[in-house]
Amino acid sequence: MIVADRKQIPELRDMIKDFDRVLLVGCGTCVTVCLSGGEREVGIIGSALRMSLKLIGRGDTVVDECTIERQCDDAFIDALAERVQEYDAVISFGCGVGVQALAERFPKTPMFPGLNTQFMGLLESQGVWAEKCAGCGRCRLGEFMGLCPIARCSKQIFNGPCGGSHDGKCEVNDDINCVWQEIIDRARELGMLDKLEELAQPQDWSTYRDGGPRKVVREDQCIAGMGPDAEEGVQ
Repeated sequence: MIVADRKQIPELRDMIKDFDRVLLVGCGTCVTVCLSGGEREVGIIGSALRMSLKLIGRGDTVVDECTIERQCDDAFIDALAERVQEYDAVISFGCGVGVQALAERFPKTPMFPGLNTQFMGLLESQGVWAEKCAGCGRCRLGEFMGLCPIARCSKQIFNGPCGGSHDGKCEVNDDINCVWQEIIDRARELGMLDKLEELAQPQDWSTYRDGGPRKVVREDQCIAGMGPDAEEGVQ
């Protein structure tokens, strides 16, 4: 799940200071689950934003809200096509992908982010999410007992904990568990401790962000004549 947090009302107010009609667009998937940009949150933010604008003498600014099922899917964005034309600007409460999807679909409408996209994470307890995956593109969880040193080790090291680990905690912050301690403990429980004696090879970062924006193509799922070959003029 992509985890995001809301921008503050003054920051949102500054974004729309030059516009008279603004639409706040929520998303019904990840940001709803992490209580950041779903229908409920967008409604609350809309009320707070209108109140804030009124206090600075901008009470005539129109701020409306709506929520679609998914901002990262063009089929669901269709529902916004006519409505967006009624506004001078849009604040998207989707993740960074959603903001860009709306910007590409509505190139003549200023598009602003209502959230700060944080990471791919897991709900640990009510109101607490933790980063678990960095989306490196070459998963090695099988080598590390199902725990990721890329996303969860502060130094991204592959062959055991650093010298700063103490009492199962990371030297960067005592609130951070040392994932290498967890890897070793899990390996011991599984009777697979010997697997960690094998030298882990350096990560191949060619599938990560270092190679530029990434794209996944499933040719078996592409519509005939509309896949990557079609873009290259190959039939």
